[in-house]
Amino acid sequence: MTSRAVEDLLRTLAPQVLGVLVRRHGQFYACEDAVQEALLAAATGWPARGVPEHPRAWLVTVATRRLTDEWRSEHARRAREVAVAVRQPAYAAVAPPADEEPPSRDDTLRLLFLCCHPALPVNAQVALTLRAVGGLSTAEIARAYLVPEATMSQRIRRAKQRIEAAGARFTLPSGADRDERLGAVLRVLYLIFNEGYTASSGEALHRVELTGEALRLARELHRLLPDQGEVAGLLALMLLTDAHRAARTGPDGELVPLAEQDRTRWDTTAVAEGIALVTDALTWSAPGPYQVQAAIAAVHAEAPTAATTDWPQIVALYRVLARLAPNPMVTLNQAVAVAMVDGPRAGLALLAPLHADDRTAGHHRLAAVRAHLLELAGDRADARTAYLAAARATTSLPERRHLEGRAARLAAER
Repeated sequence: MTSRAVEDLLRTLAPQVLGVLVRRHGQFYACEDAVQEALLAAATGWPARGVPEHPRAWLVTVATRRLTDEWRSEHARRAREVAVAVRQPAYAAVAPPADEEPPSRDDTLRLLFLCCHPALPVNAQVALTLRAVGGLSTAEIARAYLVPEATMSQRIRRAKQRIEAAGARFTLPSGADRDERLGAVLRVLYLIFNEGYTASSGEALHRVELTGEALRLARELHRLLPDQGEVAGLLALMLLTDAHRAARTGPDGELVPLAEQDRTRWDTTAVAEGIALVTDALTWSAPGPYQVQAAIAAVHAEAPTAATTDWPQIVALYRVLARLAPNPMVTLNQAVAVAMVDGPRAGLALLAPLHADDRTAGHHRLAAVRAHLLELAGDRADARTAYLAAARATTSLPERRHLEGRAARLAAER
């Protein structure tokens, strides 16, 4: 099995193994560390020596030994004990322990709820979800968010400590608590996906490892909770958005806006799946913010060209979204849709209050949308100034180059 195939297998098994250990022993902090040690041993050993006959049981066994070693002594030769466990003669045929539980369909769900505990700030929820449920290493998460590995390690360590200090239990919440926590789970997956789809900083526009992981976890969540319309809506939104990925960049990695994309390069399989998911969910579930966003993405996807986009329908959907989840980013996108129906000045009027909102004042996306609408209105000088202001504010190099290119084009046309 290739290293890539082993990575994929381990990411699938990681929450299952962690679920077994936490159900048996509690102590999320220690169990998560032990599972990470077992995953590391597998990642380095399996590609060369082959995958054991019972890979999940092998990971549980090695992680349990690591946990036992830790309990025996805080300084009991951790690395050597794990290496011994990996090199044992029965390596290729570790049988399931006699009391091995069958995989629980709720383990991944419990872990997602645990990692999104309200005692944690959002950035810690994201990091812990990627580590415990996604199976990413601390180094991988640190690279994705462009922070030193030591910083990310400290963030994850503090998150585990706060979970234990809060007395969190490995159980599924119920009633209103479950609904509230599910909202946090969906928000975390949405944030992971968005950071991967449009990286907030750095050389690359996309971070495929993050979008891929968010999609994988959203699929798993939908499998576990098929009766939750917002879960289906989030998965549909991710599929419809990610379907554009191949067309979002040009030959040199430059950003290509939606209106200028070659739609023949969109992933038609993902588009069809996303449209089917949101269409079905809206027939039996009260619409929520993710379903409405997915419906908007579906309208874009169904248009064969940018010129044939049903903008009045999109404006109507944004009105619904603004009632369900009012926030400045919704207003920002709504302004673009309104401009396409009622003219750019109408869109600019919607933007005006955002300049006094602390959440968006000075944000590069506000300046970029304002520049676009000013350009549509024929105000080239002010549009160029706004494009340059947006370019200075963004930390994403592809976005900066795109915005500077727009400003340069306007200067050349004067």
